[in-house]
Amino acid sequence: MFIITSVYLKPNEEVDVYIKAHREFLDAQYAKGLFLASGRKVPRTGGVIFSKGSSRAEVEAVMAQDPFVINGCAKYDIVEFAPVKVAPGLEQLL
Repeated sequence: MFIITSVYLKPNEEVDVYIKAHREFLDAQYAKGLFLASGRKVPRTGGVIFSKGSSRAEVEAVMAQDPFVINGCAKYDIVEFAPVKVAPGLEQLL
C-alpha cells in the first residue's frame, strides 16, 4: 500500500487549469483498481492519494503521467507501508 502526497508548485489558479485532466487521470486509476481514495489537503496546498500499487516503480510511473506533474503544477512524495490492522469493513487493505 502507498500513501501519495502532493504539494502544489504553482498558485491554485494555475493548478485549476489542469483540474479536469487531473480528475480524468484519477478516474482512470480508480477504474484500474490502483487508487483507493483521494482528496485535497486542507488548506488546499496539494492532495493525498491511497494506492494499492503492486510496486513503488509502478506507482512512480503512474504518477509521472498525472497532468499536474506533466505541467509542473505539483510534485509527489510516495510512502510505502504494510498495513497490519484495519477498522472493520476495510479488511481488503490487508
